[in-house]
Amino acid sequence: MQIGIDLGATKIEYVILDDNGEEILREREISPTDYQGTIESIFKIVEKLDKKFSKKFDTGICHPGSISNDTGFLKNAVNSPWMNNKPFQSDISKKLNRNVICENDANCFALSEAIDGSAKHYDIVFGIILGSGCGGGVIVNKKILKGANNLSGEWGKIKFKDQDIEAYLSGNSISKRFNEIFKKNIKSHEIFDLYRKKNIEAQKYIEEYKNNLAISLTSIINLLDPDAIVFGGGVSNEISFLDDIKKKTEKILKEPKINTAFIKPMYGDASGVRGAARLGRKINY
Repeated sequence: MQIGIDLGATKIEYVILDDNGEEILREREISPTDYQGTIESIFKIVEKLDKKFSKKFDTGICHPGSISNDTGFLKNAVNSPWMNNKPFQSDISKKLNRNVICENDANCFALSEAIDGSAKHYDIVFGIILGSGCGGGVIVNKKILKGANNLSGEWGKIKFKDQDIEAYLSGNSISKRFNEIFKKNIKSHEIFDLYRKKNIEAQKYIEEYKNNLAISLTSIINLLDPDAIVFGGGVSNEISFLDDIKKKTEKILKEPKINTAFIKPMYGDASGVRGAARLGRKINY
């Protein structure tokens, strides 16, 4: 058994998985908004679980951003800026008096789905997070592809038109751009609701969103050519048109049929924390 902890900007979710991947426990708490408070909260969670099960658990943590190979400091945690430029993995390992494995949250999402989720039958898996921002992770033969700079899969930062992909495809950008164009003040999920109700403005806007998403996916397929792309995150929960996006992607690639599967996650928002609990385990699949 191993503890998995998903460290988000607003909540800390934690789970214990047994050796067969079954959840023994899952709970969540509100995230502190400072670094030391975060360290203390995680310490109390693990201490509580150790005592409850009379066991010193191995622990995996998924977090926003990535840990620099050069400095060991966490970087690019956009929604949790108090975590940046801190030796998080070192500090939490010392605090818990054990080796704690830390990993980017999108990598953990992709790992979970590749091991026993909707992409478990595929060798090369790209996990996409379409949420308040855009993240991604690459899994090859059930292992995270980290890269020289710990930036593998960060497709949201690729330049697209005049800005990053994230500026066109994230939940925050969807509402911001729609509201600027149509002089509204609504949230991204409300735009998708209007789209489903066949509102003309929303339909026009989401059609452009589909095209932008398809264009961005061509870069992933051209570079990585994955067996499967798994779509996670709050915006992905709103998307009911993956087949349409795949057809658009095929058209842009000038391929009559691409073999890459476009799929939804089996575990949804729980994939990140489940992937964290998988960190460091020997995979026998």
